[in-house]
Amino acid sequence: MLLRRASSFLIVVMFLSLYAFGQRNRPPAPAPAASPAEAPKPSGTPAAETKKEQPETPPVVTHHEIHVGGKTLHYTATTGMMPLKNNDTGEVEAHIFFIAYTLDGQNEHRPLTFSFNGGPGSASVWLHMGAIGPKRVRMQPNGMMPPPPYQLVDNEQTWLDQTDLVFIDPVGTGYSRAVKRDQTKKFLGLRGDIESVGEFIRLYLGRYERWSSPLFMVGESYGTTRAAGLSGYLVEHGIAFNGIMLISSILNFQTTDGSPGNDLPFILFLPTYASAAWYHKKLGPEYEQNFDKLRSEVEQWAAGPYADALAKGDRLTPQERQDVIDHLARYTGLSKTYIDESNLRIEESHFTKELLRDKRLTIGRLDSRFTGTSSSDVDDTASFDPSMSAIRPPYTAMFNQYVRSELGYKSDLEYYILGGGFRFDEWDWGIQRGGFPDTARSLKDAFDKNPFMKLFVGSGYFDLATPYFATQYTLNHMNLDQAQHAKVSLGYYGAGHMMYIQDSSLSELKKDVGTFMQNALK
Repeated sequence: MLLRRASSFLIVVMFLSLYAFGQRNRPPAPAPAASPAEAPKPSGTPAAETKKEQPETPPVVTHHEIHVGGKTLHYTATTGMMPLKNNDTGEVEAHIFFIAYTLDGQNEHRPLTFSFNGGPGSASVWLHMGAIGPKRVRMQPNGMMPPPPYQLVDNEQTWLDQTDLVFIDPVGTGYSRAVKRDQTKKFLGLRGDIESVGEFIRLYLGRYERWSSPLFMVGESYGTTRAAGLSGYLVEHGIAFNGIMLISSILNFQTTDGSPGNDLPFILFLPTYASAAWYHKKLGPEYEQNFDKLRSEVEQWAAGPYADALAKGDRLTPQERQDVIDHLARYTGLSKTYIDESNLRIEESHFTKELLRDKRLTIGRLDSRFTGTSSSDVDDTASFDPSMSAIRPPYTAMFNQYVRSELGYKSDLEYYILGGGFRFDEWDWGIQRGGFPDTARSLKDAFDKNPFMKLFVGSGYFDLATPYFATQYTLNHMNLDQAQHAKVSLGYYGAGHMMYIQDSSLSELKKDVGTFMQNALK
């Protein structure tokens, strides 16, 4: 009996020894990936603890002042991350970076404006540090690139004297990241983008107790697509806006994306082609001193005889075709041979290269006042956009300096100012009936469901990315009634896509938006 018990005991001891040996020599399990917003965990942290949800890192709060219009504004900056959780599991799926500015000594009834840029893939830095925030990047007075090192100055045209401001970087832009790479796809699309930014707005209103504030929203470029979509999406979730501001608007992409059977962009781009040709002195002397006359004439011809001619297609007679060629040459400064060989349809990407080919220069897409050289003089399209290359370095450098030194937010993550967070071809455009993304319908829904909402739309005459005539077309085809059209205000500026980089346009924009906000609050 004792022998049997001893044998059993020895067997158990040998088994436990072998198990312990195996545990000591097992390769360590891989640690779970850390959230970009979380500090890395010590290597000795037990596996059980790594599965717990990490506590939120509180935002950084700093205090500042700025002099605007003879007054000193004391304000608080709040810089940090907002976690987005899965509604079903409660798991944090992403962190959205934001910077908020609130005027001191005010209450929850002060107007509040949410701001973002476009892309898709652009951070909010452009509106933030170009037009709206308390600091701005100093450019040359006409908006051209200054010599480095660049400077950040007080923005006397800030909107902070009228409204508190919240700048939002959607997932994949700025410092905003999905927790796991395979979760990023959820946010990369028209629907996911609107839902995630809408969720941020809901969370911000709750956490900072701003449900009683008059609400405004401003977007630029693709940010206007997002803003229009959000206006309809959020009103269904109980969040109604007093005013929406669209800067360099694109709501219906049929107006800008030329394709076989869609001649609309060729018509709607023409007034901006004429504006660019006028600026670079490529038109006849009859237009030199009368820019307004030129635009009016081109708009009428484009929407009338030119649209009719393109609709006829191959049914155009030789005489009708020649008449179109003559008019296009007169309004664009391009040769009649080039226009004929282009089949009367001038592509924007070709126009930027062709207009100043005789000078071996290309013009900007975001701002056709800008010019640059190219790696090849025989290419059909420009190798880069000189207007983008002129503004990207100053804004990148100044934001990275500002967020660390003045706002006190420390991160070694790359701030994705425009691209880098995802590939453009990863974006899900959510193509609807008709084959083009379109959030104008959502904006119309917001007008119908919120009779107090007003709309401001600002456009630059030299913007070849979102041409002003295309914006007008969209607004005139939303099926707004007379009362709704009366709630729409328009502003036009003698610059490009980011009209605020020009000092005079920055001042005009501030004045126009100020008047709009006052009217929206009546």
